[in-house]
Amino acid sequence: MRKLGLAAALLAGSALSAPAFADGHLRIVEEPLELTIQMNHARYPIYEEDWPVEQTARELTGIHLLNDTVGANMRTDENTGRTEALNLMLASGNIPDIVGSSRIRDFVNQYGPEGAFVPLNDLIAEHAPNIAAYYAERPDIEAAVKAADGQMYYVPYLPDGKYGRAYWIRTDWLDALGLEVPQTVAEYEEVLRAFKTQDPNGNGEADEVPFFARQWPELIRLVTLWDGRAHGSDTYHDFLVEDGRIDHGYIGEGYREGIKNLARWYDEGLIDAEIFTRGSSARDFLLSENLGGSTHDWFASTGGYNSLSSEIEGFRFEAMVPPASVGGNRIQEHRRILVKPDGWAIGHTNEHVVETIKYFDFWFTEEGRRLANFGVEGVHYEMIDGEPIFTEEFLNAGPVNRSLYQNGAQLQARGYFQDYSYEIQWTNEFALAGIELYEQGDYLIPDFLGVAFNAEEQRVYDRTWGSIRDYMLEKQQSWILGSADVEAEWDDYLAQLDDMGMQELLAVMQSAYDRQYGG
Repeated sequence: MRKLGLAAALLAGSALSAPAFADGHLRIVEEPLELTIQMNHARYPIYEEDWPVEQTARELTGIHLLNDTVGANMRTDENTGRTEALNLMLASGNIPDIVGSSRIRDFVNQYGPEGAFVPLNDLIAEHAPNIAAYYAERPDIEAAVKAADGQMYYVPYLPDGKYGRAYWIRTDWLDALGLEVPQTVAEYEEVLRAFKTQDPNGNGEADEVPFFARQWPELIRLVTLWDGRAHGSDTYHDFLVEDGRIDHGYIGEGYREGIKNLARWYDEGLIDAEIFTRGSSARDFLLSENLGGSTHDWFASTGGYNSLSSEIEGFRFEAMVPPASVGGNRIQEHRRILVKPDGWAIGHTNEHVVETIKYFDFWFTEEGRRLANFGVEGVHYEMIDGEPIFTEEFLNAGPVNRSLYQNGAQLQARGYFQDYSYEIQWTNEFALAGIELYEQGDYLIPDFLGVAFNAEEQRVYDRTWGSIRDYMLEKQQSWILGSADVEAEWDDYLAQLDDMGMQELLAVMQSAYDRQYGG
């Protein structure tokens, strides 16, 4: 009952009402207006004009988006591909009316002040009441979106919900060994050691992998168990902010202590020997083969692996609260990011900027937000007691996220406010129980929302950060794998970082942060 109560509460908190679409109050133009759009994202390399969501938005607003994507055949992953596509678009001299992309923030904040994109502050204030109302409630998000000149050049994708990843553990293995869910880092270590040495899967072989991760940086996040810090946001290796001061986790004393102990865990076989190479298949393989014991991963997708109970007798993979650190602190460093660097902007050649910002604002209306999150009423969902509920046919058609992308919903290269209740509907009882467990504690810590550089700050960042990051990751891996000793090398490591410009970099980060957030 408590699990159902949580789901109902989350749905009630996020669900939207259902005013009729037929009265034309969402219409922006009397006659259909065509606007070109470039959209680059790993999941949708072009804008599909026949998406059902696009077709419905056309009917409601009168705005027709026409695909004009440059670099549609390029790799648009989270690393270099989308930047290459945006650079190709800029070099072509053909900037469409609307440009949507993953990780667009730095691009538009650099080229917007140079005239490539339209500044949005006045347009939002005068013609986008729903976006303006959102920013009035969340001035921190408004500050995070602004460029160094104080202007906003894009409307972001805004995730919803609090919790992203959790600690997960094979509770059936705990039962088999007569163990309790670990409450401290010392207890967690003992459980992992028992998984390694006491044959919890019962096959008579020492083949268990106590801790594994699909993304190896999730291993580095475990330094929080020794009061260190790893990633300041949901972007791996990011800077962090504490009490208004910018810092980096990889130069902290707690990080050093954490890496030293993770190296020891790795040497003892408590961590997957292939942690740096196994990749995204780790969860599928190690759980389906009854080999994996614990991980740190997303609630909804990880809880879904309990379906393996039909193949592995007694299989139970359940969330647990963060173990208390050596200093007695329980923190969850990862949370759903408050604002993504994804979204869309208005190209400088756009001759209909007022209509375009009104179109952007449409996606922040109740109807537009519901369309962006759930798809088309009567096709993908039905309104039941005032709430959008996916049809059984849609839920059973395959992974819900994938189906939504294929229909033009949940697009991160669109500026819109996500509604977490869409995810609750396909989140199973194990994930819901885990979310409720985390709701009972106070584990989340503040996110670093990023900064926008001026030209000089950008030059310092470009000159220093890439080499500093690569050096930190190189040392990180060598220490964990045992080819070097963090204790012996620590002072030289810090000195080398300073020689590479770490203090200069932190200074410009702080300058940008103070300007942006009023420090």
